[in-house]
Amino acid sequence: MNIIEMINVRKSFKGILLLNHVNAFFQQGKIYGITGSNGSGKSVLFKLICRFINPDEGEIRIHPDYFSKGSDFPSNFGILIDRPGYMAGLTGFENLKRWAEIQHQITDRDIRETMQLVGLDPAATQKMKSYSLGMKQKIALAQAIMENQKVLILDEPFNALDADSVKNIRKLLLRFKQEGKTILMTSHNQEDIDLLCDHVYQIRNQTLELLASTSAISEAKSEFK
Repeated sequence: MNIIEMINVRKSFKGILLLNHVNAFFQQGKIYGITGSNGSGKSVLFKLICRFINPDEGEIRIHPDYFSKGSDFPSNFGILIDRPGYMAGLTGFENLKRWAEIQHQITDRDIRETMQLVGLDPAATQKMKSYSLGMKQKIALAQAIMENQKVLILDEPFNALDADSVKNIRKLLLRFKQEGKTILMTSHNQEDIDLLCDHVYQIRNQTLELLASTSAISEAKSEFK
């Protein structure tokens, strides 16, 4: 099943053409890598998919099952594009609890279990103002996955993580794939892409080129016009 479809998408940002005639299909239960040079438009692509910004031309279709009634934004999306704003004087757990209260979908136990998954101690009294970059990254990852979202949009999820934490998050993402989740991710580390991704796209010359795929993706048809 196609979760996301991009049809002839064009987008300029601050007067610079980043994406032009982009066509892509993203199917359920796969991990997709998006590669490209700095400034090529990877983060903009993700913001378009999440509907944080709109394309200048073309269309981005998201399967109707991923919308809440009356909402213009996809639900069941876990998003890590820019780190979420946090309150420096609160602990990691307290920050996650505040974010969780927006949707009221999970319990304190769910938050604690998620923190442990990404390698954080939910009982720690350390305030986020003294967190390292790697610890802040783990909080951002926890925020993206704690509500058991079915689609994960992860821009540089391994940024600032130590080697052991990278291994842990790789295993976690592969487990999510086995559970049927769809993951779109970027990484400047080719090893992350090679180890995790079923299909790889590269942004080059303002378009999205499929570098590695199966015939099933190449021949995908629109399923929800």
